[in-house]
Amino acid sequence: MKFGVLKDIKIGENRVIATPAEVATICSDGHAVYVQAEAGEKAGFEDLEYQEAGATILNSAKEIYDTCEFIAKVKEIEEPEYDLLREGQIIFTCIHPASHPEEVDAMIKKKVIAFTAEDSHRYGSPNCEAAGKQGALMGLESMQSINGGKGKFVSGLAGAPGIKVLVLGGGIVGKSALQVLHSLGAWCTVADINIGTMREIGRKYDERVNTVLSTKYNITKLLPEIDIVLNCVKWPKGCKEYLIDREMLNLMKKGSVIVDISNDEQGAIESFKETTHENPRYIENGVVHYCVSNIPSLISHSTSIAYAASVLPHFRSIMNNGIEKACEKDGFLRRSLTAYRGYLTHEETSAIQERPWIRPEDILKISKNKLDMAPPATVSKSENYYERV
Repeated sequence: MKFGVLKDIKIGENRVIATPAEVATICSDGHAVYVQAEAGEKAGFEDLEYQEAGATILNSAKEIYDTCEFIAKVKEIEEPEYDLLREGQIIFTCIHPASHPEEVDAMIKKKVIAFTAEDSHRYGSPNCEAAGKQGALMGLESMQSINGGKGKFVSGLAGAPGIKVLVLGGGIVGKSALQVLHSLGAWCTVADINIGTMREIGRKYDERVNTVLSTKYNITKLLPEIDIVLNCVKWPKGCKEYLIDREMLNLMKKGSVIVDISNDEQGAIESFKETTHENPRYIENGVVHYCVSNIPSLISHSTSIAYAASVLPHFRSIMNNGIEKACEKDGFLRRSLTAYRGYLTHEETSAIQERPWIRPEDILKISKNKLDMAPPATVSKSENYYERV
């Protein structure tokens, strides 16, 4: 199979989906690898390294699309790429389909086979770990006086207390942020809805991290003494409630910081507005907001290595076993199938966008086989099925 590595074109995106290490492995499986020129340059991987690993360098995205049966990149397929898609082409990238109806339209119209990478991770995405750890550091940077923050040092100084942090969500993102902040001496509280998660955090940190049930009431009580809030909650799409609404910003002291790592429109933070690396902060009601969508891109070399290693098994399984067998063997890959030859196969997108869909196992005709199972990727449900397939 011909596998293509695209250069990401999203503004501020520096990562690459495959490093020379993955290229060498795919080539050793007997496949041909094509890499767009300078695809890995911003992550620290030169074209020559890819060539030495066995890849052929092509100058443009169009050449990659025209040449390769299977293409991959880090972030969404952008509008200039829609017309480059070809029927039957396999796409693997972070599609975020429920939030991008135009992208879904293009994939269905072009009859591609698309996997949304964010739903494919059995052990959680390395991007989540990167976002939590680097997001914690960006919160500390936002706390600096030159950025509008209170000017407090994380662990305090002799005679001056350290900062108090509230981490919303105890998943991979939240635990990663906590790991950094606690190690630097911050006073940390984690809010979650899972008692088991809170108990696990308590044990890991010898009960030196506070935990609290994540309710609006409890958060309201905590906010007046909190210096930094990190939102790490995967908020249900379509939910009209907030964990922190605009009125609650008045409870926070001037120069406090909110880092919205989850970065969801209509998410847990009502005052959220997406920002960029070039202009990462804004101040509302005296509270500094850091809301950059692709925080892992700040550490593109490390994140690219970790992320590429995590998705390589999917690439190899698809190319070595075929779509049907790969999805039969891995429920996490199967649930990430988003579009298949003109049909929507992603339940959350069906629910949010009110489109008909078909289950991946049905469109692939593997529903009667012995399937590896995976939990649903989200809580969104849809019974809006195609009448005929």
